Amino acid sequence: MNASQQTADEVAERLFGSLLGTVEVVSIFIGDRLGWYRSLADEGPASAVELAERTGTQVRYAREWLEQQAVSGLLVVEADGEPDERRFAIPESTAEVMTDTSSLAYLAPISRMFAAVGPALPQLLEAYRNGGGVSWDRLGDDARQSQADANRPWYEKQLGPALASVPEVHDALSAKGCRILDVGCGAGWSSIAMARAYPEATVLGIDIDQPSVDMAVANAREAGVEDRVRFLCQDAATLPDATVDVAFAFECVHDMPRPVEVLSAVRKALAPGGSMVVMDEAVADSFAPDGDELERIMYGFSLLVCLPDGLSSPPSVGTGTVMRPSTLKGYGEAAGFSGFEVLPIEGFGFWRFYRLT
Repeated sequence: MNASQQTADEVAERLFGSLLGTVEVVSIFIGDRLGWYRSLADEGPASAVELAERTGTQVRYAREWLEQQAVSGLLVVEADGEPDERRFAIPESTAEVMTDTSSLAYLAPISRMFAAVGPALPQLLEAYRNGGGVSWDRLGDDARQSQADANRPWYEKQLGPALASVPEVHDALSAKGCRILDVGCGAGWSSIAMARAYPEATVLGIDIDQPSVDMAVANAREAGVEDRVRFLCQDAATLPDATVDVAFAFECVHDMPRPVEVLSAVRKALAPGGSMVVMDEAVADSFAPDGDELERIMYGFSLLVCLPDGLSSPPSVGTGTVMRPSTLKGYGEAAGFSGFEVLPIEGFGFWRFYRLT
């Protein structure tokens, strides 16, 4: 409904619904970080006393959370009784969303991103008033782990098949000795997924955030691909003196303060005939009011996370999460790429794939 057509009561009702959603997101963060969902999923139904004993937490808080989760429809009461004797169970559907790290429906980590914003709100207000920003580093491990854990199932389950569905990309990656560059690799799950999908290739992952690189190194070692995947902490605008065959940038170009410099460095590192694949948010082609849910959530991420991060390192173009296709095309042209296309990869989460040549 157009904003001008809403009554005050309708706006108030909408806000109340948003408040309920906010409470649920924060309560999910609590249950996720304290291990309460996982205990219920792995060890079975529990009373408040049992859940607290299992997880080393406080009974009175556990009881309030269990009751709130049941009232919210996320848990069920298996056996009623006195408050501390009631037993609560987690349905399979809730358990998958909150605890199954391999499921494409695993969304609990998103709560960590918004929790990370809470302590930074005074800094955000200062930046909104006087300029500057709030960097990814200042948001801390909750933000890092949120993005890494939420994206991991998509990379592990869908990235290989998605790339294989585009012949020109698949053929390049399948070539013996293919050298892959993963810009903005974060915790390394995209790099690891490509190494698994293309065993003849080697992967170099680069990220400007040292704690993320440390996670990537550990993840590659645990995955058993450290012999073909290595990671460096540095600004991608100053790439090491190396030639690569295919470059990737997964969900990071919109965060870059100077994306043209990075894309230009990547173009110069590409071997003749090489290309760059960019995965970024599948937002609408142009701005319009009364957008869909995807537009709304992406503007939310932009307001609270991505735009402040991009503006924290001046000079910055200040792209923000809502990077339209035309914006990326302009960045590519300014960086010296002559070709731009949207790849025919559908149904890959919230994202769209582009190819620069």
